[in-house]
Amino acid sequence: MRAQERLKDLAEAPLGRLLVRFSWPALVSMSLNALYAIIDRVYVGHGCGQDAMAGITLAFPIMMLFGAFGVFVGAGHAALLSIKLGEGDRTACEKILGELVAFKLAFFCVLPPLVFLFLDPILRATGGDGVTHGALEQAKVYLRIVLFSHVFSHLAYGLSATMRSEGAVVPSMMCMVVGFGVNLVLDPIFIFGCGMGVAGAAWATVIAMLVSCLWAFAYYRPGHSAVRLRLRRIGFYRAYAGRAAGIGLSPALQQLMGSLINVSMQIAFAKWAVDRASATTQIASLGVFQMVMMLFFMPILGVQQGLAPIIGYCWGARSYARVRRVLLLGLAVTTACCTFAALAQVLVPEPIVRIFTDGADRAFLALAAGDLRLANCMLWCIGLNVVATTYFQSIGHPWTATFLSMLRQFLCLLPCVWILPCFFSDHTFAIWVSLPISDVLAFFATIPPFLLHLRFLGRVGRRVAKRSVA
Repeated sequence: MRAQERLKDLAEAPLGRLLVRFSWPALVSMSLNALYAIIDRVYVGHGCGQDAMAGITLAFPIMMLFGAFGVFVGAGHAALLSIKLGEGDRTACEKILGELVAFKLAFFCVLPPLVFLFLDPILRATGGDGVTHGALEQAKVYLRIVLFSHVFSHLAYGLSATMRSEGAVVPSMMCMVVGFGVNLVLDPIFIFGCGMGVAGAAWATVIAMLVSCLWAFAYYRPGHSAVRLRLRRIGFYRAYAGRAAGIGLSPALQQLMGSLINVSMQIAFAKWAVDRASATTQIASLGVFQMVMMLFFMPILGVQQGLAPIIGYCWGARSYARVRRVLLLGLAVTTACCTFAALAQVLVPEPIVRIFTDGADRAFLALAAGDLRLANCMLWCIGLNVVATTYFQSIGHPWTATFLSMLRQFLCLLPCVWILPCFFSDHTFAIWVSLPISDVLAFFATIPPFLLHLRFLGRVGRRVAKRSVA
């Protein structure tokens, strides 16, 4: 489909069909991006033991920290690109795209070396002091290999987001497909065939990230994309940097808060567990929980990624009634996805846990299944928060989006993780029960701003419709 036809569809195509068209490639690409980590955990969990699983779990918050910046730049610039496409400003679009590349290159020249230099104290401060020596060493092995490759991953992520902004959903999906395929093939070869263990999982991920990055840049060859990636446009622009940063702040903070929560739970388990072996087991269970959440959250994120360019384009084109309709449609779909995810994890948690472990350790299997059932029993109510955050981010209201994104993972969850264990004899149970409590609190706190804007869209949409008739 040609670029002009894609933009016309954003303005005129039926919303249900448009959301499906934007969501399923986004779902596939986001799922495959998450499967980089999931596949590593599956192979490590089945072939390298509990220490290795706990080690990768310790490394995960640091990778999420890197991911937060990737989302910050990628989501912010992609949302702004959607708005400028709706306004018809192609020069601005080229500058926004060039700035995205410049930010990612600059960031990854600074942060990975710093983390590498202070890796040991960082890991010890984030829960490594409370686990076995083997788990800590496995985390170091994995991170020392993966750290410097994140520039490839985040360039690919950012460029795939801008592809979706111009309606190129299938090329965006393929950017992740090729990387996942490489990772899927290389993981068993390196881990089992070459006997490299955790290091093999890390090297497979590095090569896969590089392939995804090269594929993304190939899309922006001359005469192919609606927005040109020009070498002379790669730089920083005062007119767009601040606004893109404001828009991207919400999803970045959401990712950052996810990293902080994982770190907090790791530290809490290290603090409250009876010994290092028990802490290592709980952190390994946390690793299973993280991957299951990734797995079940992918449809929700797919819808979120599908909603963002539609809302942004229609808002820029002042089609407010259309924004309202797609917002309600997105809420219905995300709530259905969340409800299914909650039911699956409450009713049949053990088969899900078996995906990430060989099941030989029956005690660990039962522990992880019980933790999963408890943690996600109220997952059905987070759809509203996800859709509301996406909406405010897409229309350029960063502070409201930031507040909503912080609700569940920071303002509600973090205090519960540290306060509730003081009031329960089973301290680890109290840490896990913090998750459903925060889901419920965030749900009720999201209702007022969402309803206010829904009424606003309805009122303005009717006003615009009357003027069009007149």
